[in-house]
Amino acid sequence: MLYINPENCRNRETRESFQGLKQAKFQRKRMLKQFSLVFFVLLACFNGVNSQELKHITKELEVNAPASEAWELYRKLGLLKLIDLKLTNIFQSTEVLKGDGGVGTVVKLTFVPDEAGNSSYTEKFTVMDDQRRVKETKGLEGDCLAISCSVQIIEFEIIEKSQNSSIIKSTISYAVKEEFQAKDPKPSIQIVEAIVQSSKKFLERNN
Repeated sequence: MLYINPENCRNRETRESFQGLKQAKFQRKRMLKQFSLVFFVLLACFNGVNSQELKHITKELEVNAPASEAWELYRKLGLLKLIDLKLTNIFQSTEVLKGDGGVGTVVKLTFVPDEAGNSSYTEKFTVMDDQRRVKETKGLEGDCLAISCSVQIIEFEIIEKSQNSSIIKSTISYAVKEEFQAKDPKPSIQIVEAIVQSSKKFLERNN
């Protein structure tokens, strides 16, 4: 009769259990290394985008209207309604491609054909801060991005000056592609200025 020592069985079970734990530990280490590699690759890409030297064009315009009213016009889709009403000489149409005016909304502005060859500009709402009264959009297609820029960001900030007056601060931040830096190209500043001037007239007419 074959005799099996119970102690040997226990030892074998212990060895198998130990090997299983060892293998699980190895797999966890391997997964951790893979995750770390992916994380560092993503971090490098993020730093690469943000390390681009951004140039800034800032303008301020005082408005005889409360900051709360100015912000109500600028937040969400208010400016698109103003463009459709007052800037038909510059814009042929506006279209909301995605969203309802909050962060993540994508809009397309189609220009009236001109000699400069501007056709349209598509942007995404990236910041909508009701506390600071700041709205920021990131360009996706068109304008400076069509040829010479790799990044184009437009920020509007409404600054309260007094109970019945405020300042509209507009900032265009952009990065120029290396091969175009010698030409020092710029986004269409006049378009942003036209929007701000039109909003000033609209706000002051209602106050």
